[in-house]
Amino acid sequence: MREQDRSALHGDLDALILGGGPAGATAAAVLAAKGRNVLVVERERFPRYKVGESLLPYCYFPLERIGMVDRLRASSFVKKYSVQFAAMDGRISTPFYFFQHFDHAASQTWQVVRSEFDQMMLDNAVEKGARVLMGATAKRLLMNGGRCEGLMVEQGGETFPIRAPVTLDCGGRHGFAATELGWVVPDPWLNKVAIWTYYKGALRDAGHDEGATTVAYLPGKGWFWYIPLPEDTVSVGVVAERDYLYREGKDLEAIFDREALANRWIAEHLAPGARCQPIRITAEYSYRSRYCAGDGLVLAGDAFTFLDPVFSSGVLLALLGGERAAHAVDAAVEAGDFRAGRFASYGADLCEGIEAMRKLVYAFYEEAFSFGKLLKSRPDLQGDLTDCLIGNLAKDFRPLFEAVGKFATVPEPLPYGSSVAQAMTPALAGRS
Repeated sequence: MREQDRSALHGDLDALILGGGPAGATAAAVLAAKGRNVLVVERERFPRYKVGESLLPYCYFPLERIGMVDRLRASSFVKKYSVQFAAMDGRISTPFYFFQHFDHAASQTWQVVRSEFDQMMLDNAVEKGARVLMGATAKRLLMNGGRCEGLMVEQGGETFPIRAPVTLDCGGRHGFAATELGWVVPDPWLNKVAIWTYYKGALRDAGHDEGATTVAYLPGKGWFWYIPLPEDTVSVGVVAERDYLYREGKDLEAIFDREALANRWIAEHLAPGARCQPIRITAEYSYRSRYCAGDGLVLAGDAFTFLDPVFSSGVLLALLGGERAAHAVDAAVEAGDFRAGRFASYGADLCEGIEAMRKLVYAFYEEAFSFGKLLKSRPDLQGDLTDCLIGNLAKDFRPLFEAVGKFATVPEPLPYGSSVAQAMTPALAGRS
């Protein structure tokens, strides 16, 4: 199909979104609800597998704003009321029950099957008027004088351009735009490896604890996640330093089984179950894009930043990023101005919340730090700590991290994530 034919097919787009995951689907829902002509380009065919099943309570609010809460209430997803921590000897912490902290419907959240959740999210965007091009792979940005004007896309063996005044990269951890532009900056310390799988028939705790996320400790500040899912399935994975995990070889099953035995709680809970899916592995390298936006280009979700998953912040940051980026794009469409500087406040506001979670992640991995020690010394900070853990990031956490600094090194904020005018590299300028 010729380019002019493709242009007629897609119409005069207000915004082009790369990626139909939580960030992209949220952005598409917001923009479509505002009457904007928006197209989502998605590489895979939904439903598709994705890890990252545990929702934080404060996911509720962006989900409510895009009309998703009733869908979740009607789903078979496991209800999550708390998070708990398991010592290596099997002792379990007093759970952080969300309903003890604040009286709101958000105090009950969900453990989701991402293939179903992401499909629900994308369907919601389509119902609001967004269009989706499935099985279409972005090949490169379309650049003109340092400005992004869309994407070169391949679908069904055909390559063609799709043009729009603004492109949102919500394409996930491969960081399409940030990688092409050389913007990806790894976090200097958060560079773990994750090995995970799924079990059927494994133990679940009783009552409100049945759906709890459990973080189970390993030596050297490694840890397991244990996430109950529907149909008597649990998601279970180990995150630790590469050298620690590979100290006796690189057989993934042997590594997983060895580490599962190292934590008594994990060993006891997995014992009656059986592995029901292959073991998977990924490098959980945390990073942030040097910029959140260039002229005609905005980054959101994992395409903008990825943070170590110990506190299950990934979906929350995707929802918030997609929503806030969409509002910034809507304002840009209204003004007819897509310069990078328009998106500066979007990046600054989002990074402020990300930094709070990042500081807590750093503290978690410090040998001398524990939540118990922190709260024993400063019981008045339990509310602030819980707020950070549940994703209530719109508050001043300085008192909390001043106290954390007595037990762990609190990192300085990463100097990345602002917008930049004419940020595109010269080598890309003029490409179309």
